[in-house]
Amino acid sequence: MRLAKRLLRLGTETAFEVLARARALEAQGQEIVHLEIGEPDFDTPQNIVDAAIAALRSGKTHYTPSSGIPELRAAVAEEMRRTRGIPATAENVVIVPGGKPIINFAIHALVESGDEVIYPNPGFPIYESQINLVQARPVPVPLLEENDFCFDMDAFRKAVNKRTTLIILNSPQNPTGGVLCKRDLEEIAELAVRYDCYILSDEIYSRILYDGEFASIASIPELWERTIILDGFSKTYAMTGWRMGYGVMPSAVAPAFAKLATNSVSCTAAFTQWAGIEGLRGPQDEVDKMVAEFRRRRDVMVAGLNKIPGVSCRTPAGAFYAFPNVKSFGRPAKEIADYLLYEGGVAVLPGTSFGAYGEGYLRLSYANSVENIVRALDKMRLALDKLELERRKTSQAPEY
Repeated sequence: MRLAKRLLRLGTETAFEVLARARALEAQGQEIVHLEIGEPDFDTPQNIVDAAIAALRSGKTHYTPSSGIPELRAAVAEEMRRTRGIPATAENVVIVPGGKPIINFAIHALVESGDEVIYPNPGFPIYESQINLVQARPVPVPLLEENDFCFDMDAFRKAVNKRTTLIILNSPQNPTGGVLCKRDLEEIAELAVRYDCYILSDEIYSRILYDGEFASIASIPELWERTIILDGFSKTYAMTGWRMGYGVMPSAVAPAFAKLATNSVSCTAAFTQWAGIEGLRGPQDEVDKMVAEFRRRRDVMVAGLNKIPGVSCRTPAGAFYAFPNVKSFGRPAKEIADYLLYEGGVAVLPGTSFGAYGEGYLRLSYANSVENIVRALDKMRLALDKLELERRKTSQAPEY
């Protein structure tokens, strides 16, 4: 069968490929510690599960409006007013199955072929994939370790211009755990206004922040009317399998998103939407406990990584990923990640899964138990010691 050429422009998420290889090794009897998949290992809070069951039993099993049920849209708007200080109403909200549709819809609704889109690199790979799909020009802005993986503002100033249609932000950030500071957000906002750009602000990890208060660029008054916020339930409420996210956007843009939803997914499952209302308005104790546990795991992982010879790791400010520097081994990140999987029994992702600027780094998810994190660190230390020994033998071998 001949496939459409546009499929060649689509990328993928390497995490699922690595997971498949890791599962194959487990099927052969090898013990693997999984640090590749970015999903909380906690159960969805019971009050949310109970709300979903009640919705099913009461017949909430039919189509809903493409934008989502009015009750959930109102609850999301209420959350936006409370946490971002923006004047959102239900008319500004579109509910979708997961977070990716908002990336897809924003790019398809706002970006023409040949337009330029600025995005973070290393960053979530679907940004670049969707930019390429519409034949726009992807313009990466590097996230540098020496800046704690914030935007390289010098590079950003050079990148933004009159051809820039959309600027994609992600804070707290996947894969680095970096957080954009208020000063950078204000400068990005100033340039977005100057060049008449829209912002897609991916805030899916907004509740998983370890210090300070979350800052959204949409909270800057002149940016509210040009920002699409992407958020959802997957990370905050451990609801990855429920597939429910949302976009909050100017009222002029929302009908376009609703039309794209009608043409692609029809609507989001009804019972999950009723559960989402309980998530937003119900007790938040389980979220607070989860974030506290992620902090504990982060500290164990970062301390352990920094004890491995040849590895250095900054402390992430948010999300649940560590992004250690492994440049000292003198090998491509993918080669090191493959070595750790096949020789060390630890599934991780190479930084290059998130863009060219991820070379020299690995992404490790600490959405796993402290016991497994410690086991993984021990396995990594042994494997990397062996890898370094092999490198030294190779470099010292006489030439003939």
